[in-house]
Amino acid sequence: MWIADGWKEYEVIEATGGEKLERWGDYVLLRPDPQVIWDTQRLAPEWKKKNGHYHRSAKGGGYWEMFDLPEEWSIAYEGEAGTLRFHLKPFAFKHTGVFPEQAVNWDWCAGRIRQALEKRTEPPRVLNLFAYTGGATISAALAGAHVTHVDAAKGMVGWAKENAAASNVDPARTRWLVDDCMKFVQRELRRGNTYEGIIMDPPSYGRGPKGEIWKIEENVYPLIVEAAKLLSKEAAFFLINSYTTGLQPAVLSYMLSEAIAKERGGVVEASEIGLPIRQNGLVLPCGASGRWSGE
Repeated sequence: MWIADGWKEYEVIEATGGEKLERWGDYVLLRPDPQVIWDTQRLAPEWKKKNGHYHRSAKGGGYWEMFDLPEEWSIAYEGEAGTLRFHLKPFAFKHTGVFPEQAVNWDWCAGRIRQALEKRTEPPRVLNLFAYTGGATISAALAGAHVTHVDAAKGMVGWAKENAAASNVDPARTRWLVDDCMKFVQRELRRGNTYEGIIMDPPSYGRGPKGEIWKIEENVYPLIVEAAKLLSKEAAFFLINSYTTGLQPAVLSYMLSEAIAKERGGVVEASEIGLPIRQNGLVLPCGASGRWSGE
């Protein structure tokens, strides 16, 4: 398992009974997590000090219960590329604006970008699809890449821009687009554009800006195949992350092997990703990632 253990301003304090107790900077949140199917004694003192609790509804969705929690606050991550800063706020579907386990992927991509810079004078071009609030975009840009950031949600792209500004990302290093990811990839193919790195973090289900339906089981492999065509001759990496339980690491590995490595060679690897749990030393599984590295 690849573990995001480099955080100082975030931690999973304890996890039990379908919930995880987390520290986000100065604030403690309690949120549901479907992986936490065990039920053990609650030992951490922070259980009595939580600032926000997301309650899941039996009918779907849920709501936040607040205890002296601000509408917005910030945390930082000291990563391979430098200091990444994120504005956080509790919003629908239990999220805060950051998936902290992705730090292990941010650092890996930053390392690949820096290796690419040793072989070229121009900044590597990186495409970040389903780019959310910009963690991977910021890390890649700080590492020296020029990043095209694509997400179907206008609000998420705006949020990502705020995070990039807070992280002192050079505006010339980023291009921000609100678009359907597959349609954008197809247009880039027609334009003849290429990239040295591609990152994608697709949701299980979603809608594009014009109502396009996305179902990961049906749509992810065709997207990988099309996106792989955008890799340049000097391509350094391709990363895909999945939160969908049915897409195990082996499945991600098979897709990357067929879509990329079969023709181009390189190295394919895949693993679960996770976050350490402070109280008991266990690791909370948080999905899976597949990586292709060019030679």
